[in-house]
Amino acid sequence: MSSVDQIKSRIDILSLVTSYIKLERAGASWKGKCPFHNEKSPSFFVSPERGSYYCFGCGASGDIFTFVEEFEGLDFKGALKLLADKAGVPLEVYSREHQKAVSEKEDEKERLYLVMEEATKFFENNFPPKADQPQAEKEIKDAWEYLKSRGILDKTIKDFRIGYAILDWRKLYDYLKSKNFTDSDMEKAGLAKRPEAELGAPNKAMYDRFRGRIMFPISDSSGRVIAFSGRILSDDGKSAKYLNSPETLIFKKSAVLYGLDKAKQSIRKNDFSIVVEGQFDLILSHQAGFRNTVATSGTALVSSEKSENNSVNNLGLISRLSQNIIFIFDGDMAGFNASMRATPIALALFSDMNVKATEIPEGMDPADLISKKGPDAWREVIRNSKHIIEFLVDKHMSISKDNKDKLKTKLEIENKIIPYLALIKNPVKRSHFVSLIFNKSGISENDIRDRLKTVEKELKSENKGIEEMVGKKERIFRKDYILRKLLGIIFWQKTLKEKKIDTDQVLKEIAEIFNKMPEEVLTGIKENKEDLIFEAEVFYGEGAFIEKDVTELLFNLREEYLKEELSHKIKELHLYEENKNTEKVAEVLKEVNAINNKIQNIKNSRLSK
Repeated sequence: MSSVDQIKSRIDILSLVTSYIKLERAGASWKGKCPFHNEKSPSFFVSPERGSYYCFGCGASGDIFTFVEEFEGLDFKGALKLLADKAGVPLEVYSREHQKAVSEKEDEKERLYLVMEEATKFFENNFPPKADQPQAEKEIKDAWEYLKSRGILDKTIKDFRIGYAILDWRKLYDYLKSKNFTDSDMEKAGLAKRPEAELGAPNKAMYDRFRGRIMFPISDSSGRVIAFSGRILSDDGKSAKYLNSPETLIFKKSAVLYGLDKAKQSIRKNDFSIVVEGQFDLILSHQAGFRNTVATSGTALVSSEKSENNSVNNLGLISRLSQNIIFIFDGDMAGFNASMRATPIALALFSDMNVKATEIPEGMDPADLISKKGPDAWREVIRNSKHIIEFLVDKHMSISKDNKDKLKTKLEIENKIIPYLALIKNPVKRSHFVSLIFNKSGISENDIRDRLKTVEKELKSENKGIEEMVGKKERIFRKDYILRKLLGIIFWQKTLKEKKIDTDQVLKEIAEIFNKMPEEVLTGIKENKEDLIFEAEVFYGEGAFIEKDVTELLFNLREEYLKEELSHKIKELHLYEENKNTEKVAEVLKEVNAINNKIQNIKNSRLSK
């Protein structure tokens, strides 16, 4: 039995999906709100009998692997690793990869994951200090004692895989060379740099990016190390306190929150997430029992759920886990300004989210509070969180308490807080906060509502553009995802002596859907061909159900293409309606109806299965 079949036999689709979202029985199936698009009425169905899910709203469909890929923002290998770990299934292909010498022919992304894992082991091997480290004994001991002084326990250091990078130009470089990694591997992973990049580096030789730093590995949601954040041990007055990995093929800053791989289960269980700034804040929060904490770690929060490469962004993933979020920043103006930047993004991106904020006593950060005053003090801070609108009003009123210029305070509230209110779509919530602002600031409700109308007009065209752009990206992603799987099957089958499917016929059908020549479809694929073959081989290595799956995938691809065509036609229709071109309106309306009928026929066929 293949690894995929073993995983499927141990993890059923219903138990997996219900560990992420709430479902209720609907006949032989289960239904709920789709996690992949915003909707008011449930249109997301899970069929335990077929081992699959389908959303009648956005067209999302697939099995346990595709669900994890889309929900967690992982590639296939990441989803495979996550589900294998969950099912307790050893992955032979991964074992072989780790046992053999790393060769130039391996997939580039896989090599980066391997080199990052090896670097993590190298750094964490320095802790705790050992007697056989005479050259760096004091340095490592100082780093260890620093972690202890911050209140971090031995078990926590091990769990978070915290390590240390020796203050030496080439310690890691030499180690990775001994493991058959190349200069290019290390440079592309952001672990080593070229000599011309820094004055004083060894002549004509690569050197370590991280030196003399406590190392915090940053992982994706499956637990694979993708980057590092290094805190300097001895400040030389020239180097940054924290040094983060550069963006790489496997690390996109906008798609990562530190600690999310460890926090996601607790976020789902407790139905809220806590967002802090730094690594120490997060680690001590987890150590104090609040495992639903994630950290920005200097990463900017982004204003769209998905990035340009279609990976789920940092806020996008935690919003899928829970609609309740608490921002906790340092008790100074820098921390307040950070919350001012972060929270409107959460409100704008997810209007139904319950966005709260709170602050630490001035002069402290969450890590200080937990280590000096204990978990109960931290719990109290979390308990005292307020909705972001109320928090900001109170903060402005507090700042201006000694300011006699009441008009200035009112204008600041009007200009800085009411725009946040415009992002809240729920009319009951909005009315509540209009009254709250009036009661706390004295600004009349009529003035607040007038200002709201002005802000909404300013935001209307901007939001329309953003919604169209996000919708377009999600639609393209769905279509491209299906195409990727089909092309992977074709590429893989072409490598076999005995094919299970007619690859030329399948390619011809794909080309017909897109109104292209077959060779155009093959040359247009952007993904690594070897990655596509790997996914197909792992899924269908035993040859089971490949013909049925290819038929279903072609079915899905045709539906997605029609939906995209429909979207273009509706825009065309609106344009002709605005120009009052009745002849064209009638013509395009017939085309829209025809496409709708085709889509409905496909949906009816699904329901009759």
